[in-house]
Amino acid sequence: MLKKTSRKNCIHIMLVSTGGCNACDIETVNAVFSPYYDAEQYNVFLTFNPREADILIVSGCITKFVTNSLKKIYEKIPEPKVVVAIGSCAIMGGVYKNIGGDLGTSDFIDGPLENIIPVDVKVPGCSPSPEEIISGIVKAVKKLLEEK
Repeated sequence: MLKKTSRKNCIHIMLVSTGGCNACDIETVNAVFSPYYDAEQYNVFLTFNPREADILIVSGCITKFVTNSLKKIYEKIPEPKVVVAIGSCAIMGGVYKNIGGDLGTSDFIDGPLENIIPVDVKVPGCSPSPEEIISGIVKAVKKLLEEK
């Protein structure tokens, strides 16, 4: 009962960084939850438990090392769920997509994210601004409410 009420009145976001330079995490996503932008005042909270999450935000290039873990996290998030790809690394591999391989392939990148799990919202940029990330979260919330 308490879990259903909590999920109904709040949006829980799980942030997964899968590799790369972490600029999307440090410079932008953390800023969204800082006192300046303060997403929590709108009942949007970060969680580190996939069973509590409504929205999965993925940033960074999807390395072969994290692909299976990312799939497991995605499967543990209850329905309905929305996935947001943040930054050019998650969307297309970014600057890492051609490292170590021949003809546009990579020895350590499995991305883009949409080849691994379904992506509902894309926030392009390297790194996207906090305002762009907030806009992506708003799109994700709208999609989530439509599915509920």
